[in-house]
Amino acid sequence: MDVKMEESWKAVLSDEFLRPYFLQIAAHLKTEKATRAIIYPPGSLIFNAFDKTPFDKVKVVILGQDPYHNPNQAMGLSFSVPDGIAIPPSLQNIYKELNTDIGMPIPTTGNLTNWAKQGVLLLNAVLTVRANEPASHAKIGWMDFTNAVIKRISEEHTGVIFLLWGRFAQEKQVLIDETKHHVLKAAHPSPMSAFSGFFGCKHFSRTNFLLSKEGKDPIDWMPQSGL
Repeated sequence: MDVKMEESWKAVLSDEFLRPYFLQIAAHLKTEKATRAIIYPPGSLIFNAFDKTPFDKVKVVILGQDPYHNPNQAMGLSFSVPDGIAIPPSLQNIYKELNTDIGMPIPTTGNLTNWAKQGVLLLNAVLTVRANEPASHAKIGWMDFTNAVIKRISEEHTGVIFLLWGRFAQEKQVLIDETKHHVLKAAHPSPMSAFSGFFGCKHFSRTNFLLSKEGKDPIDWMPQSGL
């Protein structure tokens, strides 16, 4: 696999690219493409989260599950969709919480690149998916890779805020050294669970409070079109 990734991440993760599980991922994707399977996101965006947020700039991690599986949605950033694409329900609920938490106006774009450029790693646990088949690549090895990413952040950084929404994300808590980092947990923002503890979590104001305590710049949570 041609790993298109920002150089600081390549240096940190170079060992992972040689491990059997990663070679298995590459072989699996190659086989599916040979059968003309449609895979999201496009190849150039599979590692978009790593391109937009260099390793040494990571301040916040928001963990998603796997990419959107409908056309034109997945862009390699968890919860994010490109400009001009309808805002998915979970992201709508994230925006509602931002509105009640910090008074942010509801955005008209679902493109979260502005967050990524400020140090918010928008990491899906699984980086690819077959069209119209959610979780179709959940068992091809991606979670070994993203678990290694979380561990490396935990080991080599201090004061990172991890936002773990829903049971799946919260299972990753064991990979994080909580003597060095902050973990904020809530229900998933999906319409099925947002009223069970996501709404009212105030994770966005709490994140900026913690960043300030760490001596880091807070996040401007307003997405911007055209990034």
